[in-house]
Amino acid sequence: MKVTRNTSNQLILSDTPWFIGITLVLFILIFVGLGLFLMTEGGEAILFGLIFALGGGGLGFGAFCAFVRRVQVILDRDKDSIVIRRHSVFGYDAVEHMLSNLSHAEIETTISRSNKGSSTLYRPVLILDKGMSAGRHPIVDAYSSGRGAHRLVDAVNEWLPARKVDSASQSA
Repeated sequence: MKVTRNTSNQLILSDTPWFIGITLVLFILIFVGLGLFLMTEGGEAILFGLIFALGGGGLGFGAFCAFVRRVQVILDRDKDSIVIRRHSVFGYDAVEHMLSNLSHAEIETTISRSNKGSSTLYRPVLILDKGMSAGRHPIVDAYSSGRGAHRLVDAVNEWLPARKVDSASQSA
């Protein structure tokens, strides 16, 4: 996820998983293509080709449905709104909150354990301290390693104080 717009009135965070989407489409095309090629050979190869095309293509399509989601978070001062949009194969979902209810953003952590040891995973969350939506609202569903979540939280928290400065200057 990255910051796609950062102005005094609007902050937009966006994640479009191009790499994994294109990789899974290529996986599907390869398996379906090889399956169709095997089916043209005739005989027993028809059954193997069908299994190859449906099995490999089906697994690739299932992975595409599970992992390819576009997420966009729009913080808009003019509209006093936070909109979290999620697009997937299954449809579109948008959740809206009042920006004036946003206290700050922070990092949620979890521990991932494996045979090689354990590692800490992170995800950014928005903290709404008042209103009907009060609570913790994850920006993304999945936890990940690296500095991405920290960069998003820093961007939101740096952008928020400008709201207080702008409000003070407008009332003067």
